[in-house]
Amino acid sequence: MQITANNPDRKSWLPVAENSDFPIQNIPFGVFLTKDDITTIGTRIGDFAIDLSALHQLGYFEDIPLTDDMFMQDSLNDFISDGRKTWRLVRNRIADIFDIENKTLQNNDKHKDVIIFKMEDVEMLLPVDIGDYTDFYSSKEHATNVGMMFRDPENALLPNWLHMPIGYHGRASSVVVSGTDIHRPKGQLMPADAKSPIFGPSRLLDFELEMAFVTTDVNHLGETISIDEAEDYIFGMVLFNDWSARDIQKWEYVPLGPFLGKNFASTISPWIVTMDALEPFRTKSPIQNPKPLPYLRQSGKHAFDIHLQAAIQPENSEETIVSNTNFKYMYWTMNQQLTHHTINGCNVRSGDLMGSGTISGPTKDSYGSMLELSWRGTNPIRLKDGSKRKFIEDNDTIIMRGFCKNDKVRIGFGECKGKLLPAK
Repeated sequence: MQITANNPDRKSWLPVAENSDFPIQNIPFGVFLTKDDITTIGTRIGDFAIDLSALHQLGYFEDIPLTDDMFMQDSLNDFISDGRKTWRLVRNRIADIFDIENKTLQNNDKHKDVIIFKMEDVEMLLPVDIGDYTDFYSSKEHATNVGMMFRDPENALLPNWLHMPIGYHGRASSVVVSGTDIHRPKGQLMPADAKSPIFGPSRLLDFELEMAFVTTDVNHLGETISIDEAEDYIFGMVLFNDWSARDIQKWEYVPLGPFLGKNFASTISPWIVTMDALEPFRTKSPIQNPKPLPYLRQSGKHAFDIHLQAAIQPENSEETIVSNTNFKYMYWTMNQQLTHHTINGCNVRSGDLMGSGTISGPTKDSYGSMLELSWRGTNPIRLKDGSKRKFIEDNDTIIMRGFCKNDKVRIGFGECKGKLLPAK
């Protein structure tokens, strides 16, 4: 089925700023609360939120096989479970409805009053009910940097890293939507000058600049999926800040990996940008050497050219951009991650979240965490207000942004934002 929504020449009758992340070619999906306290599934064009439940009830999705309550849910899970054909039909129809040449809704003020809201009048909610969350570790530059810091620089990558996507299962209950404040976590610490562990707030609180993808129902328990079909089960992507308490993690992670150093909070952007919308921005992945085992081999373009940035904004001060990187640097692709995830028969369900792992590029200004940017605190980052940061301080706000752009269209993700409050 053709993706007509991606037509770069299409214009919307809703006003859209020139550098908006949300032109009519985007049409992401999310969940929001209206000023009348109604929770609904919606999309966004420019600075307008569109109530898909109202649009459906008024007959604008006629001839598309949707249940009456499809968009009356408090999560996108049921819609995502309907599969790629439904996603594409709905997205194409929304593009048609809001096309500048289509006068049906454009000239119906009564309908517009219940369908269209200003973004300032709605509250964005978590878009999916996340049953499971897996975090991968798929940036070669990031894994190498961390290996150089904490192990032998000559053997920075562990032997298994180049052969399979490495990941761990995180805590879904603490994934929160952008705008949610985070409290500094407490736990056991083992300072360099201590002979035994102490208890207290993390002193080395960090962000991790990541992206994450959301799946539909992939397989039944015991089944696997092939690398060639993995892409069919990826609904879309969000920005992802996987907050990290480096000192808590350092003391706990041997032998079983991250626990309290990671599970206290992860922040996602509220709008899920579909893989259909990202289709024009495909690019080649880094060359994989040695070649992966046959079940992970793929050809073609399976990476995406997504520009990413992270900024630190101290309280009552302007932000400083501290990192500019790109999702295309990822060594392991989303298809490889999802295929590997199911290769042992693990079942993956609608609304499951898969984090990319910290995204770092080849240059110092493209590193995706303060651990790397300040190189374990030995090279503090100077902010615009004159202050310095080795790691994140109380009342700092972390802002992440991401977008794709070519000579005809820009598709963005908005912001992934969270403020660090003092420990409770």
